[in-house]
Amino acid sequence: QVQLVESGGGLVQPGGSLRLSCAASGSIDRVYIMGWHRQAPGKQRELVAVITNPGSTNYADSVKGRFTISRDNARNTVYLQMNSLKPEDTAVYYCNAVAGPSTDYWGQGTQVTVSS
Repeated sequence: QVQLVESGGGLVQPGGSLRLSCAASGSIDRVYIMGWHRQAPGKQRELVAVITNPGSTNYADSVKGRFTISRDNARNTVYLQMNSLKPEDTAVYYCNAVAGPSTDYWGQGTQVTVSS
């Protein structure tokens, strides 16, 4: 089992920045991909960014150039730096860890609201 705890969400004005953190614990040696997903009201959950164990990254087109995913292996933590935030970035953001086919784990989610 892998436990994921997100933090760092909140209310920010358009153009502002936030950094989300996801602390992982448990059987993390089996995890080879970690990522962030988000779900806005009335919409399906969508992939935002992922990072693999070697450190390669991939981003949704809507956040490229604005968001950066990174990881601190010593702290078993993945971060999502979000800059130039837009109202359409408002959503609940979920941390995800993949440990094998059909074996993935989710955090409880953290709310990000972008509004003036």
